[in-house]
Amino acid sequence: MNDVLRLISMPFRAPLVLLLIGVSVYLGMHWTLTLPQLSERYSSPGHFILLVEYLHAVVVVVICTMPDLLLFRLSQLMAASRVVSLVVSLLLVTLAGLYLLHLNILANVLILAPAVLLARLDLVRIRVVPSSLTMVLVLNILVLGGLMAGRWLGSHG
Repeated sequence: MNDVLRLISMPFRAPLVLLLIGVSVYLGMHWTLTLPQLSERYSSPGHFILLVEYLHAVVVVVICTMPDLLLFRLSQLMAASRVVSLVVSLLLVTLAGLYLLHLNILANVLILAPAVLLARLDLVRIRVVPSSLTMVLVLNILVLGGLMAGRWLGSHG
């Protein structure tokens, strides 16, 4: 019974989780409204663009939820060989250049990433620290659920 009360009171103890859900609902509504223009501009079906946007959101959540583990693994990989270090550096510079060329993608990252980081910080503040994989799954469920709710609201509202 005590665990149920703790889960029910979670939005009041960690309000930045509600902010994360609100941001993901907003992004879902925004993607619904801009989908016809994007599919026209890139001459690809709207479902493909939405799949890429959802995948993009999942990658942002994973990177923002487990930065210490990912950076540790990446630095170990880069320390193993100069070739691997060169390839990883080239890949990171190329991806950063692509983001800078398409600033609307960068804007989505700049909106979603701080919301995920703040929600994670708020959960740490109230001492809710599950394993990294559990945190990634929970935050991905919240973000993807909010994106789908925003898409539904954008298409029916």
